[in-house]
Amino acid sequence: MSTLPAPVRRAAPLVGGLSGALLLVVASSAQRTLDGGPNNLVMYLALQAAPRDALDTAFELGPIVVIVTALVLLRWWPALMAGAGLLAVPLLLPPELASELPLSAGVLTRCSQPLALVAMLAAAQAMLRRGETGRGTLVAGLAVGTSLLGMAITDTHWQFLGTVRPWLNGPVALGIAGAATTAALLGGRDPDAWPDGAPHEGWSRLRPVLAGGLALALAFPLGLLTPERLAMLLGVSQSAMFRHGYVAGAVIGTITLVVVAGLAAMAGPWSLGGALTAAVAQVGMVAPLILAMGALQYTALPIFAVLAGVAAGAALAWTRLRVPLTVAVTVAAATALFIAYAATTGNPERLVQQQSVIPGILIAVLITAAATATVGTVAPALAPSGAVPAALGPLAIVLALGGREAVLATYLRDGLPQSSYFNPVYHITTSAVLLLVAAAGVGGLGFAQQWAARRADRRRAEQIRQEAAEAERNRLARPIHDGVLQVLALMQRHGAELGGQGAQLATLAGEQEQALRNLLSGNPVAPPANRLDLRAILTTLASPTVDVAAPANPVLLTATASTELTAAVQAALDNVHRHAGPTAHAWVLLEDEGDAVRVTVRDDGVGFTPDRLTEATYAGRLGVAQSMRGRIADLGGTTEIYSHPGRGTEVEFYVPRNRTTPA
Repeated sequence: MSTLPAPVRRAAPLVGGLSGALLLVVASSAQRTLDGGPNNLVMYLALQAAPRDALDTAFELGPIVVIVTALVLLRWWPALMAGAGLLAVPLLLPPELASELPLSAGVLTRCSQPLALVAMLAAAQAMLRRGETGRGTLVAGLAVGTSLLGMAITDTHWQFLGTVRPWLNGPVALGIAGAATTAALLGGRDPDAWPDGAPHEGWSRLRPVLAGGLALALAFPLGLLTPERLAMLLGVSQSAMFRHGYVAGAVIGTITLVVVAGLAAMAGPWSLGGALTAAVAQVGMVAPLILAMGALQYTALPIFAVLAGVAAGAALAWTRLRVPLTVAVTVAAATALFIAYAATTGNPERLVQQQSVIPGILIAVLITAAATATVGTVAPALAPSGAVPAALGPLAIVLALGGREAVLATYLRDGLPQSSYFNPVYHITTSAVLLLVAAAGVGGLGFAQQWAARRADRRRAEQIRQEAAEAERNRLARPIHDGVLQVLALMQRHGAELGGQGAQLATLAGEQEQALRNLLSGNPVAPPANRLDLRAILTTLASPTVDVAAPANPVLLTATASTELTAAVQAALDNVHRHAGPTAHAWVLLEDEGDAVRVTVRDDGVGFTPDRLTEATYAGRLGVAQSMRGRIADLGGTTEIYSHPGRGTEVEFYVPRNRTTPA
């Protein structure tokens, strides 16, 4: 892969993702036909990869094994995509020849769809981790959108599939060719599809894979919950359970939601948020799409409406403004459903009875665009943890299936569901609310991702600063250690032998040596309790127009004295900014005199006459008197101000330590 030209290396994953989209379109339509026509809607509105009957071993176990295996082999997604293309070859055969194939061929063909789905999401993850955000979100969104397009193709012409099938051979052939080409160009693998990390991070990287596999395996124990067993567990009669069959679905759906949400949380908070948001959007789109397909039935308009919605949703996911635009289109879809419900006086099925084309097209486009853009927009938040394939694949699928079954229990009139294929249509306001929840989820994930990115940037900047400071200390340490520290150590050892002030010189040399060593080691001595380093505080006042000069050692004062003296210095600097002129520069000098501290603030501004302060006091402008003189006087110190027109101003604060430092 490294020997490929850069444009080819960047284009290959996108070609692979688009090839998977073509395979999903055809596999979705073909799979749905094998399942018995458009009435079996739930699987195909939830990406069609999760099992429906855990006891149907060959047809149900195959997709589970394929998905779990693919999640483990994410780095080999180009090879997985090529495998999905090979499994889709039987779809090119005429129906009469396809019917002659053995059952094993049907099982393999059924596995092409989930394999292409996981490979698409892995390709999206690889592009997102390389910084190709627009391409990654596009491919992730198409993983849902193309499945919906396959559903629309079958819904439109499922009675005449023998006539439509030849038109699908072209996309199948292109998908197979594109998948094979991508695998050949990338050498069958893409390392960016799986997050790198230290060995101790292996568990965190495997959690999404384990969560996705366990979510799919949940179908087996749930398949054992027959209506008879549920009736026994719930303490009701079997006849009541059979009369209210939707209750069994609601119980199983609720169990699915709770367990899979826990598995998603085990995979990480990003996986939980992304999977829930995608699942809520998919549950919310079921009833509106049934309404739109019914309003546009017996025409080819559903295909073009869904295709337009997929294209619009993919375009929204591609843009930099994907989060606000996705929220906007999802809210618009919810608003359209509220309007449709109100315009039909609570009976949206009228749109089907009257064959209302324009409302049907509008609903189909908005709902499909919202579902496609939602999945694409949440993908970037999942990519850093490597959870895109697991969270948007099996976790979102099973959550959507469970959510749909749970929501069906609310589709009642007078306590019972309507015996109509369009029963969910009567409750599109529920779908509208779910879409609003999905919009909130998209916005919340976008905000959290931005906050996390800024926090990571701050951590990176702090790490760079610390590394630069350490490098600078190391650079200075060698010459200082060989020169200055040796001299200071020599003065400390032999200073007392000089007589006179030699002993004091030796003491100062020892203090300076220790301070310099602490500075070079990056471990300055912490000030005693209840005392602050005035030097450290005043150095924060430095700016392009203010220079601060201070001793090398800490200048310790009580917290009160440090606070008041700093406030007086700030007041002096404020006067410089206000009155010294726009080009004035200021200097702050801190001096530690042992028994006292002196701070001088000087500027090169316009200055003023000596009697100006007296005039200001008489006029009631007490800023200098209260902000500077008053603060310093309370500390037992003095304030001296020297100025002359054209020669700047100098303010000197003198604070004795015996008044500010406790004994």
